[in-house]
Amino acid sequence: MVILTIATEWAKAEVFSTRFFIFFALVFLSTSFGFWQLGKTELAKAYILPMLVSGLLLMTIGIGLFFTNKSRLTQFENAYNSNKIAFFQSEIERSESTLKEYKVVFKVIPVLIIFAALLILFIDTPIWRAISITTIAMLIVILIVDGNAHARIEAYNTELKLMNIKNQ
Repeated sequence: MVILTIATEWAKAEVFSTRFFIFFALVFLSTSFGFWQLGKTELAKAYILPMLVSGLLLMTIGIGLFFTNKSRLTQFENAYNSNKIAFFQSEIERSESTLKEYKVVFKVIPVLIIFAALLILFIDTPIWRAISITTIAMLIVILIVDGNAHARIEAYNTELKLMNIKNQ
C-alpha cells in the first residue's frame, strides 16, 4: 500500500506542476493581446504572433500533461489492485525512462536558448528579435517547470529503488 501512496503523491504533485504551464501560457497569451491592443512600435507589434504561438504551445503542454497525470491517479489504483508486483516494476521502468528523457531535454533546451540568443545578435529585424526573445522566455519557463518535475521523478525513483531493496 505504501507504493500506491507514494505513486499517488507523485502524480498529484505532477498535476499541480502542470498548472504552471497553463499559468505561463495565460501570461504569454495576455502579453500577446496587450501588444496587439497597445503596441505602437514595430518591435511591439512583432511580439504579437510569437507570444501567441508560445502561449498556445505552453497551453497545449500544460493541458496535455494535466489530463495525462490526472488519469494516472485512477490508473495507479487499478494497476496496483490487479498486480502489485507488476505495478511496482512498471513504475521503476517508467521513472527510469523519464529520467533518461530529461537528460536529453536538459541538453537540447540550453542549445536552443543559445541559438535564439545568437539570432538576436546577428539578425537585427524586429520580428526575429521578438521570436528569439519569446523563444528564450518560453524555454526558460519549460526549464524551470521541468527542473522541478525532474527533481520529483528522481526522488520518486530513489524511493522506489529503496523499497525494492527493502523487499528483497
